[in-house]
Amino acid sequence: MPPPEKVASLVRWFWIPQWRIAPGRTSRQQVIAFPACNLVVGPDAVELVGPTTRRSYRDLTGTGWAVGALLRPAAVPSFTSDPSLLRDTFRILELPDLHTRVAAAMRAPVDQPADESGRLTRTVAAFAGWLAETIEPPGPEALLANDLAELVGTDPLVLRVEDIADRLHVSARTVQRLARRYVGLPPSTMIRRRRLQEAAQLLRTEPGTDLATLAAQLGYADQAHLATEFRTVLDFTPSVYRRDAASP
Repeated sequence: MPPPEKVASLVRWFWIPQWRIAPGRTSRQQVIAFPACNLVVGPDAVELVGPTTRRSYRDLTGTGWAVGALLRPAAVPSFTSDPSLLRDTFRILELPDLHTRVAAAMRAPVDQPADESGRLTRTVAAFAGWLAETIEPPGPEALLANDLAELVGTDPLVLRVEDIADRLHVSARTVQRLARRYVGLPPSTMIRRRRLQEAAQLLRTEPGTDLATLAAQLGYADQAHLATEFRTVLDFTPSVYRRDAASP
């Protein structure tokens, strides 16, 4: 769900999974995460989930929910001074007011199924309201870090750190520093993650795509380079991913 305008510089979007798994069953959710931190409110705690360097998963059981905010870089220093320490892990945060507001909204009774969207909207409003009250408006450097992440995440022509520096009119060293402080990953890793996500999405939606063509389209040196990136991050090849994604 898109963020309200008052927190648009802090949150890229809110996401709300809900699940009901049959007794004795487990649903494993595989994730190729964005190169960013997430602030996640669950039934029992608030977690700051750091940026990932590889495929991750979450095993779901029973009935549950979560409300997450995919944080823009400008919001990250409000929760950690060094996001790189949270790579591939998370930290429990003591934020009782945030938890109370979001949990109350999620647990509010819904009379009819059609009212569910209203409850989710109210939940996002509660989360966004807390962020707006708690986090100071970002300064110029933090907004520049937002621009860096937006550029890497949306422009397929950005393939090198120097491309980012040229677009932002800063030095490559400044790009490295911004990524370290506000994201917790090197900018080169951010670029590779975007390309990998694009590759995975295309293989899901267009399984007939030729792998060599896909590699060239996304700026990989060759098909072997694309396959190596898949194996390193996801533990399987593009061919296996395409086959499994196409399976009923």
